Amino acid sequence: MTDTLSPVPSEAPARADAAPHAWQDTARSPAERVDTLLSAMTLREKVAQLYGVWVGASNDGGGVAPYQHDMEDVLDLDALLPHGLGQLTRPFGSGPVDAAVGVVSLACSQRRIVAAGRFGIPALAHEECLAGFTAWGATAYPVPLAWGATFNPGLVQEMSSRIGASMRSVGVHQGLAPVLDVVRDARWGRVEETIGEDPILVGTIATAYVRGLESAGIVATLKHFIGYSASKAGRNLAPVSIGRREFNDVLVPPFEMAVRESGVRSVMHAYTDIDGVPTAADPTLLTGLLRDTWGFTGTVVADYFGIAFLKTLHAIAATWGDAAVQALRAGVDVELPTVKTFAEPLLAEIDAGRLSSDYIDRAARRVLLQKLDLGLLDADWSPLPAGWTETDLADVEAVRGRVDLDPAASRSVARRIAEQSVVLLTNAGLLPLAPTSAGSPLRIAVVGPNADDALNLLGCYSFPGHVGTLHPEVPIGIEIRTVLEAVRSEYPTATVTYTPGVTVDGTDETGIAPAARAAADADLVIIVLGDRPGLFGRGTSGEGCDAESLELPGRQWPLLDAVLASGTPVVTVLVTGRPYFLHDAPDRAAAMLQSFFPGEEGAGALAGVISGRVNPSGRLPVSVPNHAGGQPGGYLAAPLGSRNEVSNLDPTARFPFGHGLGYSGFEWTDAAIGAASITTDAATTVALTVTNAGALPGADVVQLYLHDPVASVVRPVNRLIGYARVELGAGASARVEFAVPADLSAFTGRDGDRIVEPGALELRLGHSSALFAATLDLRLTGPVRTVDHTRALVAAATITPR
Repeated sequence: MTDTLSPVPSEAPARADAAPHAWQDTARSPAERVDTLLSAMTLREKVAQLYGVWVGASNDGGGVAPYQHDMEDVLDLDALLPHGLGQLTRPFGSGPVDAAVGVVSLACSQRRIVAAGRFGIPALAHEECLAGFTAWGATAYPVPLAWGATFNPGLVQEMSSRIGASMRSVGVHQGLAPVLDVVRDARWGRVEETIGEDPILVGTIATAYVRGLESAGIVATLKHFIGYSASKAGRNLAPVSIGRREFNDVLVPPFEMAVRESGVRSVMHAYTDIDGVPTAADPTLLTGLLRDTWGFTGTVVADYFGIAFLKTLHAIAATWGDAAVQALRAGVDVELPTVKTFAEPLLAEIDAGRLSSDYIDRAARRVLLQKLDLGLLDADWSPLPAGWTETDLADVEAVRGRVDLDPAASRSVARRIAEQSVVLLTNAGLLPLAPTSAGSPLRIAVVGPNADDALNLLGCYSFPGHVGTLHPEVPIGIEIRTVLEAVRSEYPTATVTYTPGVTVDGTDETGIAPAARAAADADLVIIVLGDRPGLFGRGTSGEGCDAESLELPGRQWPLLDAVLASGTPVVTVLVTGRPYFLHDAPDRAAAMLQSFFPGEEGAGALAGVISGRVNPSGRLPVSVPNHAGGQPGGYLAAPLGSRNEVSNLDPTARFPFGHGLGYSGFEWTDAAIGAASITTDAATTVALTVTNAGALPGADVVQLYLHDPVASVVRPVNRLIGYARVELGAGASARVEFAVPADLSAFTGRDGDRIVEPGALELRLGHSSALFAATLDLRLTGPVRTVDHTRALVAAATITPR
């Protein structure tokens, strides 16, 4: 059985010199250039553009070599390259290699690829960049959950533009980020990779990240499309069984926003299945929604080994060829990280008449248009990044160390994000604690397993944690202070002692008593607890590191309990990849700080918040639970998902989404709505004045929520529709105004369409999702209105100083 698409205009396969370099003619349109190239290519050459090869750059500049994995067969590059090659997978991110030497190695390999094929088409090189360019010596920024805590899209865009510039400077073309999955269960190991539990926060921050990366000339890749984070019980790759409203109204909007507003050029499918259909084989998602409805024109790439998983994990394909056919039909264009199904197995399916070659043409056209967009089909293309010349390739040792992937400007951005992402959960009046004070020098006991561990400040996709631990003989490549070192630097006249107490996830409690004694002998305790990032069970947070419950790992709670009982004031610092149950510590600690893997500058940010050098302004992107179980959590709950009289379990968060304290007192006044009654196709405004009534400059985050008292389907009690981070000097004021279209009340109705219903609404100005300063009534009038993907998605804010 065969199937067809609208065919690509084609001619019989011809030699490249039959129409020499016609596809390199920049006077022609991109479509004409690519069609000319496709018409000259054989089927095998087209297929070669649809897969990558996982390689690692050589540290002697000698070219990349295949990287072996248990899912890979041994590859013969000499046999593959004459047909061409679509992608090179992680040449810098597979092992520790000096960046400049990596440039030489990659350029050498690109020349080999160009020389081997009839058409001289370079490969597109991609890398991970989830929390910075995942390469040796590159800046390790805070993880995406920390980006969410900043509520600052502009700063995130500044960060990603620097990440993109670093990648571009060494010859990389595509970055596999950001993650737009919305947290549905905090036990999921990849919570640290997400931006938060709210679709508007995720969408706005992710869109800003994409804009920054794309502005640097790097193809950004949205992942994981769609539903990965909704896996059952928070288990990685577990089945997803959700209703269409949760899918449409919670999981879809971040991707919808990014596709429409960011200029993104690539999307990665999710590993999971939704109600029995793996997304890698779902044309309703990868073609119907993404392309036919939203108009996406870029490439869809496979999550690593995701096509093979259709056979090995999902069991919906009998053979590698069957898996390839299902993925290609669904809309996957490129197999990553390496060739497994998209070569000989795919060609055999076409030869057997089970797949039309039109599907090959469809995917190859998308890949080649993207390569053209990157300049890879131009006659003057060079494998050398800007600023490099041929003489630079002659002596590898002469260029070693020439490329700095962690410059001072990047570290500065990493520091600002780390500082703005620290959330002050509680403060009984102890903080800020200035470094200099009258009387005897301060005695500080630093306690906890994360106090003197630099790697535990980084996420699982940072290079030192992701790859560096496999090469203990190689220096870490960047400068990272521990919290202990930062505290000693912040308090130079203090006597600072250190006792770990316990390990992150061990069971030995023999160190608890010495830690408690050290606490009792001190004037102040700073206890640093949390996670160890890792992969597939080698950490307590990260991909494949899912949690049974939200208890702190190991014996950290007994340690904290004992230290709190010492009678000494305790500042509790949590450095984690997810929120945890804190027992009664919030009531007993002098202060509590939450930091989500804050990166290479994170220790200084934490010490600065404690001393007052940094005025904390982070807000929780995920709720902190009030007990270890009770999944799922999150604030986007319907009335029956909240505390009620029909269940003995109370799911109320200990600290709600959006919560965060600071050292400045902000006053909100003069809340007003522009028009209290509008039609279902109109808009209004909501405004208030924010004043910094404190003695320190600081930032407040104004959060606008929508409450729909009566709707035709069950709705969340509160839903964020906009926010504004307002930075003010001491005594300064600003007027914050939100534009509020009726579109923002839209939801998926009973018939599956998104609708705006007439009726009463409440617009709530909140310090968090549970603490509101003002509630403004709004009435929508007129008929029920159906909206589509062009609807407004967020209440845009304007800040005017006063």
